Amino acid sequence: MAETPNEILRALADPERLQVAGLLARSERSPSELAEALDLPPTRVRRHLNRLTATGVVRLNEDRRTYRLDAETLRWAAEQVGPPREAGIALGAASEGEEIVLRTFFRDGRLTEIPAKGSKRRIVLERIALEFEPGVRYDERTVNAIVGRFYRDHAAIRRYLVDGGSLTRERGEYWRSGGRVEVD
Repeated sequence: MAETPNEILRALADPERLQVAGLLARSERSPSELAEALDLPPTRVRRHLNRLTATGVVRLNEDRRTYRLDAETLRWAAEQVGPPREAGIALGAASEGEEIVLRTFFRDGRLTEIPAKGSKRRIVLERIALEFEPGVRYDERTVNAIVGRFYRDHAAIRRYLVDGGSLTRERGEYWRSGGRVEVD
């Protein structure tokens, strides 16, 4: 998809275009039907349709007379901005506040950046620590592989986990020593 979520949002930011999209969400319509329903000049409705079509929010039907809203484009844009609503809990959030932090810093299961604020970083690190089984010892290569699934700089995450007390390191071995434990 060539459009970006920002372009889609900018196209929908105009109140008249948003009204056009809203009507098309209910049913397919022609430009003249839209102009009549919104009490707008047909030329202005066509300009709005052109802008919405350019971003992929609206599609011209095969009859070449009516338009429809493309909900897939909107879903795609929402996915680019963040994971689905339930992803926070699926990622290991224990509360709504943690869910918000996890949804902010994870995209498609990967950490987008290490939070600068300590309280948010702790939530992110606790989530990653859930990947390590209590009582199991891991060599450094395995730890790197596990944290590397979440973030490209596995060494930084590994250090944060050790410094934060989630993992302990001794003689090249690591084990889970802190954080929450999920109980099935």
